[in-house]
Amino acid sequence: MTTPAGSGAGYGSVSWWGMSPALDLQAESPPVDPESQAETEHKIPELDALLLGSVDGRHVLRTLSRAALWPLRRFNFYVLENNLEAVARHMLIVSLALEDPEKMGLQERCETFLELWGNALLRPSVAAFVRAQASRLAHLVPEPDLLEEQLPWLSLRPLKFRERDALEGVFRFWSGGEKGPEVFPMSRLWDSRLRHYLGSRYDARRGVADWDLRMKLQDRGAQVIHIQEFRRWRDTGVAFELRDSSAYQVPNRTLASGRLLSHRGERVAARGYWGDIATGPFVAFGIESDDQSLLRTSNGQPVKTASEITQHNVTEIFREVAAWRGPRAIQGYLEEKPSPESDAPTLEPFTMHFLPLDSSQTLHHKTCYKGRFQLLYVSCGMVHLLSPELGACVAPGGNLVVELARYLVDLRSKELKAFSDRVGEMARVAGFAPHPGATPSENFARFYKLGEDSTRGGGDSAVESGPSTCKVLAEQAPPLEAMSPPQADQASPLEAMSPPQADQAPPLEVISPPQADQAPPLEVMSPPQADQAPPLEVMSPPQADQAPPLEVMSPPQADQASPLEVISPSQAAVAMSTVNAPPKPRDQAVHL
Repeated sequence: MTTPAGSGAGYGSVSWWGMSPALDLQAESPPVDPESQAETEHKIPELDALLLGSVDGRHVLRTLSRAALWPLRRFNFYVLENNLEAVARHMLIVSLALEDPEKMGLQERCETFLELWGNALLRPSVAAFVRAQASRLAHLVPEPDLLEEQLPWLSLRPLKFRERDALEGVFRFWSGGEKGPEVFPMSRLWDSRLRHYLGSRYDARRGVADWDLRMKLQDRGAQVIHIQEFRRWRDTGVAFELRDSSAYQVPNRTLASGRLLSHRGERVAARGYWGDIATGPFVAFGIESDDQSLLRTSNGQPVKTASEITQHNVTEIFREVAAWRGPRAIQGYLEEKPSPESDAPTLEPFTMHFLPLDSSQTLHHKTCYKGRFQLLYVSCGMVHLLSPELGACVAPGGNLVVELARYLVDLRSKELKAFSDRVGEMARVAGFAPHPGATPSENFARFYKLGEDSTRGGGDSAVESGPSTCKVLAEQAPPLEAMSPPQADQASPLEAMSPPQADQAPPLEVISPPQADQAPPLEVMSPPQADQAPPLEVMSPPQADQAPPLEVMSPPQADQASPLEVISPSQAAVAMSTVNAPPKPRDQAVHL
């Protein structure tokens, strides 16, 4: 809703870049268990990761660039987005990163990536590259066999036919199927979004940009973002000015998306720019670096800007990916193949699988996905999809990483805290517990998947006396860097994740009495003596208002409000009220 002070919706309804630094997904997933690999010595261990809303491929590129530091491993990235334009950008960005160095030099690839990824306006040479690549991809999308031959790392087979047709239409639009600058007038669309966002503060937009940067982004850890580059991006949408400013004139069609709007009482589809206009693309690659000299300060000011750090990091990622995909990865994969008749025809050490847009709540119905993934990543714009159905796709002992809303400038500290608490509650309902070995972070929340026996009872009368199940598992779980991962075809042993069995209970004299909010399981309760047994009519029945177990709790719906709506000030109390109250204490049945 627009107010005199603006809409306050700078995040937009479509995300084009991440709101957190790039992650190495191998470091976030359970490591390979050497003992379990002894039986499959002729097979490369695999990492199956499900990514919800990663939008720009930064986690995939970071993982591939760091793969040489880990033992040989094959990656299966399953990507789920909420719009096909994000899928198309994934394909374009990753294909650019994997471009043959003999056809396109390292510096040219890096500069092209930065412009088409984060700039609203492009140079003519970059726009020509986008048109050529889009035309090629539009030709490959309807031809699965040809696509598999030319891009063996890409799989569109899970997509529905209508989604493939729509994806082809996106590439046709990028390739210039609709002529003329008025088809997508980016400068006018950007200014319109800015006016809607700022309202009466539009004339003071430079001061608003200065306040958002210094009092919000820099206070939250993005000190390297310079005021000049931030103001330029806020005014024009150009984040990375690698050439003279007059060279950026062609609209970046990869930032276009459709949306249903109300016009004179009717719902009409409109193409425009509905992405971020508040934070910018500086956070993904520009605020952290392995080279700490880039982050040093002089007289209290950073010596490098976020644009320079981003260019350095992207260049190093492209260099490392090219080196990793060379002789080491391909030769290692060939040596480990069991036989020439293997079902895997590709030599690529990784594959990206794009899933249907509305499949988050139905994946667990397919046996090939249920309990398969060792890692689940959820962006802050897709948190509403975190549910028990989605958690069923993660193997016991697998990890969950949720992006927090730290760098959303429209949110205050109280709302950020409410969002973090809500994420923890949704993860608990989905069958996860906070990871005891995870390093505290304000950018990500980390959890691990509980065993089947642990999630089945969560909060009902079958919880064993003494410490709660989640607490017991948290104390027994090893640190993140020491955990043994479940294999793709082998789940973690249930005995390592489940609470003590009934036949393994300690002697009665050392069992702690049940807590007030927990009842001991029937199988471990000592039977009452004959002279102490209470009559049946005095035993209190279960309370009607007792909290239901986790598996019968309704998951958050797919059409639930976006994170900005969930944690807005007017709805913070409503959002927090949905947290399930702990079960009430049982009436004591045994009387002395």
